[in-house]
Amino acid sequence: MSFLRFIVPILFLISIFVASNAQLSATFYATTCPNVTEIVRGVMEQTQRTDVRAGAKIIRLHFHDCFVNGCDGSILLDNATGIISEKDAAANVGAGGFDIVDDIKTALENVCPGVVSCADILALASEIGVALVGGPTWQVLLGRRDSLTANRTGVDSDIPSPVESLDVMRPQFTNKGMDITDLVALSGAHTFGRARCRTFQQRLFNFNGSGSPDPTINSTYLPTLQGTCPQGNDGNTFENLDKTTPDNFDNDYYINLQNQEGLLQTDQELFSTSGSDTIEIVNRYAGSQTQFFDDFASSMIKLGNIGALTGTNGEIRTDCKRVN
Repeated sequence: MSFLRFIVPILFLISIFVASNAQLSATFYATTCPNVTEIVRGVMEQTQRTDVRAGAKIIRLHFHDCFVNGCDGSILLDNATGIISEKDAAANVGAGGFDIVDDIKTALENVCPGVVSCADILALASEIGVALVGGPTWQVLLGRRDSLTANRTGVDSDIPSPVESLDVMRPQFTNKGMDITDLVALSGAHTFGRARCRTFQQRLFNFNGSGSPDPTINSTYLPTLQGTCPQGNDGNTFENLDKTTPDNFDNDYYINLQNQEGLLQTDQELFSTSGSDTIEIVNRYAGSQTQFFDDFASSMIKLGNIGALTGTNGEIRTDCKRVN
């Protein structure tokens, strides 16, 4: 009896340790929600038919989620008592895709109630959204749990602004365990989707107070952008991130950079920053879509591992907009 009194508490502590240190796994829902991937894909396919930006919206949410407190679904939370929503941060204002996440969550709750986290929805839907428009596939590791809070101020410090220099972006990635190849590869997600004028119009007329446009913008591309975003516009008009194949996932983004046709300052910085080690990576991806796809898939897996809550940490939200 004394032996049992000794061993039972130890076994209990071991079980708690294992649960709180669980690892992500591609088969995490194999028994609890075996059709999770098919359910998410069904909603994404249906949404894609009426919204060509669906995949781009979701992958942006996933990236912005993972770079603030890790991949924990915190970006999805609305304002509530004790929660200041990340949605209201400058980097997230106007972001789309929240309704898509809600639709996926509803579909999953109808089949596997209380099982699949909102953080995992973002990870799965990102891979599916990329693949649906011609991009690579990768093995999505699952088992993330959802946060109980948000980090509004973390968005401002951790999410790269579209007007930042490469020197500012580098530590934002390395602080998350990502390297320069990850930075260039993940920037390739801008091969599809749109951006509002307010994210790049500072390049068009008075770049850095010079009174002239950003000299790294191709002179034949500049009038097109100035026509879309004339001086005094409200900043809400959309422009394609990839001028060549805006709705496909391919390596044209990098070819655009070589031609000085990157839309955002942070895009063009990858190729136009003199002496930067990013130039060689841009050239490599421009010359080989296979290389880009391989590296993008690897970087997405790394991204999805950042700060994930597992085991008994966090919760599985029944509504992605609020804690249980």
